[in-house]
Amino acid sequence: MVKETGFYDTLGVKPNATPDELKRAYRKLALKYHPDKNPTEGERFKQISQAYEVLSDAKKREIYDRGGEKAIKEGGPGGGGGGGGGSFASPMDIFDLFFGGGRRMHRERKGKNIVHQISITLEDLYNGATRKLSVQKNTICERCEGRGSRKGAAQMCMSCHGTGMQVRVHQLVPGMVQQVSTVCHGCQGQGQRISQKDRCKACAGRKILRQKKILEVHIDKGMRDGQKIMFHGEGDQEPGLEPGDIIIVLDLQEHPRFTRKGEDLTMSMELQLVEALCGFQKPVQTLDNRTLLITSHPGELIKPGDTKCICNEGMPMHRRPFEKGKLIIHFSVVFPKANFLPKNKLKELERYLPVKVDSEQPESMDDDLYIYADLEDCDLENRKRHRHHQHYRMDEDDYASTGDVQCQTS
Repeated sequence: MVKETGFYDTLGVKPNATPDELKRAYRKLALKYHPDKNPTEGERFKQISQAYEVLSDAKKREIYDRGGEKAIKEGGPGGGGGGGGGSFASPMDIFDLFFGGGRRMHRERKGKNIVHQISITLEDLYNGATRKLSVQKNTICERCEGRGSRKGAAQMCMSCHGTGMQVRVHQLVPGMVQQVSTVCHGCQGQGQRISQKDRCKACAGRKILRQKKILEVHIDKGMRDGQKIMFHGEGDQEPGLEPGDIIIVLDLQEHPRFTRKGEDLTMSMELQLVEALCGFQKPVQTLDNRTLLITSHPGELIKPGDTKCICNEGMPMHRRPFEKGKLIIHFSVVFPKANFLPKNKLKELERYLPVKVDSEQPESMDDDLYIYADLEDCDLENRKRHRHHQHYRMDEDDYASTGDVQCQTS
């Protein structure tokens, strides 16, 4: 036996109704009496939501069955608080949770993030740096403390009943409905309406102000292009919401000498032929203004396209700045110009170079059996342009030959 049946009567079910029967009854009545559909039935909608809140909770339902609505408000049959609680949740909160709107509300509890991109150099990532950044963000008005008016002047918007959102339910087919949530046009999502004379003079009733803030951005050694630096809680503020974040995105500019590949640095070095054959010493300025003397000892031949590396001269590891990658050097060799030596000197140079490897010669060396072929420079790009020009001229000639022919008559 139950002490009273008021909540059951509100939902139109019997005291022994199952949870599924309660759910079906609430769904039907909530859709029918929702304020968006029936603006004059706000109180009825509130009663339906409160009844379902109690009866859908096993502990609250047991307290209600034993002591009625009074026991629920007092927290239990003896007033000691058996888990029921003395206050009801918002009817709109119950509706949103039941129809899936609770997830949307949870996502919107935090203000918007602000994203900024700053340009940095490879030296900044190698040595670390600090940049000052000026950002514009929304802050809660201090004069009205985010109310938008003097205390107590704001009134609840009756279009959305203070939720800031309007929920419209459309029946697609019998037994299937679609819920569409939109920002309330009456209060622009604020949930309140403020008369012109009561609005805060500082923020004009908007509750927030646009202000400038200076941030110090610390770039750690070894950070990467595109890496994000977070300033938690420094984003846009909005009454009733947790402030958003400011997100700084690093944008690395191209370096004239070095290219980063992970934890390594790569560079190109051009050698003269004599340097490649006889050794060299070349200075290289590092990203922290040291000078490396790159050395190849005599006899250590460097061939065109060779790649060498120097350990521990690459990028520092992020959060482990004393560990560094490699400096990788790609070599190219510049050969001397044609006829850089007279022929008699070439013979002398030939004595110091490795012996020629003769190709197989036929038994007979009769000159009549050979056709001598001299090498010439081959400009493939010029040859391609010449062919294109010839093709274009041929197309013009073909077009001209198909022109109209007029017959002369006497």
